[in-house]
Amino acid sequence: MGLTVRGRTALVTGASSGIGAATAAELSSRGCRVLLVGRDEHRLAEVAERTGGEPVPADLTDPAGLDRAAAAARAVDLLVHSAGVGWAGDLSAMPPERIEALTALNLTAPMLLTRAALPDLRQRCGHVVFVASIAMVGVPGEAVYSATKAGLRAFGASLRYCDGIGVTTVFPGAVHTPFFAGRRYDRRFPRIVGPQEVAEALVRGVERDAEEVFVPKWLTAPARLQGLLPGTFHRLARRFG
Repeated sequence: MGLTVRGRTALVTGASSGIGAATAAELSSRGCRVLLVGRDEHRLAEVAERTGGEPVPADLTDPAGLDRAAAAARAVDLLVHSAGVGWAGDLSAMPPERIEALTALNLTAPMLLTRAALPDLRQRCGHVVFVASIAMVGVPGEAVYSATKAGLRAFGASLRYCDGIGVTTVFPGAVHTPFFAGRRYDRRFPRIVGPQEVAEALVRGVERDAEEVFVPKWLTAPARLQGLLPGTFHRLARRFG
């Protein structure tokens, strides 16, 4: 059974922009109370004004911020991990501190916050969502980012063995978010999607208790191919991009 979001309370990380902000708006439009976690207090206040949500300013890579978010998560039925950062380029040129920052926000913070919220989520028969990425199959120039998203997939899969909660992992393709700020996306295929499309698919996935959601849906095919025939997948990826 999925989780009907109407009348529930959700905590959304990364809620100040992108997929997080769109998800907060979608949940609010469906009658869900939203708690908005993010580092940018000004943007968080703007999203709160639009959605009627409650801002919870917090840096999830800081122990005090994580504690603040964890305290708020004790009252929720739905926990959506949308916070994340990216980095693209040659791995040898990536500063070590950026590797640590990506891993801390994209992977370690969701694991710690989920651990803190898990007892209360079990009592409420709640649901956890991880916003990963199709990059989890391995993307040129995004080795660390891809690794963090693959880690989220594995963590979510393991968490599904916990009784009393639902778990959904979402895998968007290229999305119009701050990740592409200053970067040009000029590929005709795959098309770039908007945050709202991801948010709608995410909420549908929660209500259907879907284990994995790909946006757009056809991305399921390369993900399955990579899992079944990794050699074939990488040969095709090298040829066609």
